[in-house]
Amino acid sequence: MRILGINAFHGDSSAALLRDGQLTFALEEERLNRTKHWAGLPVGAAKACLQGEQPDYVAISRNPRAHLKDKLVRAALRPHRWLSLSSRAINSVRIAQVGDLLAAEGIVSKQTRPVHFVEHHRAHLASAFFASPFEEAAVLSIDGFGDFSSVMWGVGKANQIDVRGSVSFPHSLGLFYSAFTQFLGFPKYGDEYKMMGLSAYGEPRFAEQVRDVVRTEGDQCRLNLDYFTHHTKGVEMTWYGGEPVLGAVFSQKMAEKFGEPRTPQSEIRQRDMDLAASVQLVLEENYFALLNFVQKQTGQTAVCLAGGVALNCVANGMIFERTNFSDVYIQPAAHDAGTSIGAALYVQHQELKLPRCFEMRHVYYGAEYSDGEILRDLEAAGCEYHKFTEEDLIDRTAAAIAAGKVVGWFQGPMEFGPRALGNRSILADPRRHDMKDILNSRIKHREPFRPFCPSILAEKVGEYFETDYPSPFMVMAYKIKPQQRERIPAVTHGDGTGRLQTVERDVNPRYWKLIHRFEAETRVPILLNTSFNENEPIVQTPAQGIDCFLRTRMDMLSIGGFVLYKEENVTLSENRASFAELQRG
Repeated sequence: MRILGINAFHGDSSAALLRDGQLTFALEEERLNRTKHWAGLPVGAAKACLQGEQPDYVAISRNPRAHLKDKLVRAALRPHRWLSLSSRAINSVRIAQVGDLLAAEGIVSKQTRPVHFVEHHRAHLASAFFASPFEEAAVLSIDGFGDFSSVMWGVGKANQIDVRGSVSFPHSLGLFYSAFTQFLGFPKYGDEYKMMGLSAYGEPRFAEQVRDVVRTEGDQCRLNLDYFTHHTKGVEMTWYGGEPVLGAVFSQKMAEKFGEPRTPQSEIRQRDMDLAASVQLVLEENYFALLNFVQKQTGQTAVCLAGGVALNCVANGMIFERTNFSDVYIQPAAHDAGTSIGAALYVQHQELKLPRCFEMRHVYYGAEYSDGEILRDLEAAGCEYHKFTEEDLIDRTAAAIAAGKVVGWFQGPMEFGPRALGNRSILADPRRHDMKDILNSRIKHREPFRPFCPSILAEKVGEYFETDYPSPFMVMAYKIKPQQRERIPAVTHGDGTGRLQTVERDVNPRYWKLIHRFEAETRVPILLNTSFNENEPIVQTPAQGIDCFLRTRMDMLSIGGFVLYKEENVTLSENRASFAELQRG
């Protein structure tokens, strides 16, 4: 049995396929069309999932009929907003027509069973609980908005989720964080992680004023709506192809309270750092108020989390000290891309009542390329390369990293979700104080306050981090032990934390062997790991990986069974870099 799940006409459009209960393929459309956070119908991703087969069921992570009465009442009370509401209505119509649209693209036949519409937050909940190792757990989804809600919580047991509460429009903890992200000069869709990174360098001296903007009572997050415009003027949103756009959501009162908004690309002042720290602190207060309420109401000791707010790794790293939960599973694609998996799992268990047989221990559900396919792209690019056995390739790569080289690492299937977790990664030595600056000047061109992350052998976590609990998906930031911070300065953030990936030998054997070999060379079981890209979606194909290597100042590329050195491809690299610069200009 095949269930195709899709996230369509929303940011981070994606598709996922369940085959006989197992997740077999999952892909974000941005990886194909190279537009970050692409919003629309994920035609390419769906075709890649199905490979010409027909699904038995189709599930979409939206339900236009959810909370319909509330939507109609709000529209009737605000006739001046009908123009802005019309775009939402068009979006709902497109979602309702998704079966016909998929049929027109040849993805499904007209005989395929009708599309199952899964409410947005129910898809989030399903993506976390039904993919978790827990037989029973509290479940919580928190984000901006989806199907008129911003929070949903309940209890998962076996193959069913019992929803116990939710927060409805216009109140949203996610929107609170997005508003301040915009106010601090980070206006792009998905920029919230930038404010989170900046918060480590400030003092929360505005916390009391920020507390006036949002509060949580029981399971209800409540915004002070004087600071917002989404409930009166609506919000500009673009979901029909291309990078999604979210218009400004904060009101003039925000400037009256906190000063003028920071202009994008302008200098970051101490005020900006302190405001970011204050917002992060208040988010944590409300986040843990919700978590503690849910824990007390459910009595559960395990919790499963999803929704965009669940990607706040700083807050996640404090769950064990700030709540009574002793086990946690966070969906690695907690953002909206993960709802394609959730919609399919919801249909499989909640609707079809089938038993659970799947646990999501990794994210390697994308395309994989043979050495023959890689060789064709190397030859087409005109590269000089070397072919090695796996053992030699790992030895040479580990030695190069230990010598201070920056290495592109392209191995196995593509990752699903926002993090590169050792298959499409750029790797470097965490021991070097200057490595952040090297990566930013030569490849990443990122703001200096944004951290780079450590991949660590799972069995060595307790030696370096104050919390010894698995974090395989880079969604939790733990405090690095003070005595270890000087050993790994390149992955130690301003607040002394690291957003770690714990690497298990049976989950990703080749990556584990590389880190283990690096440890033998340096006595440090950690690599700096950042995504294999340059201001673009993470590379997917060998050709994209080769191009990124050539046009940037990476020193070495380990791709499949092949190794490329920059010094042997200098002319080719200079030509690619010049062409890329011309294109940007």
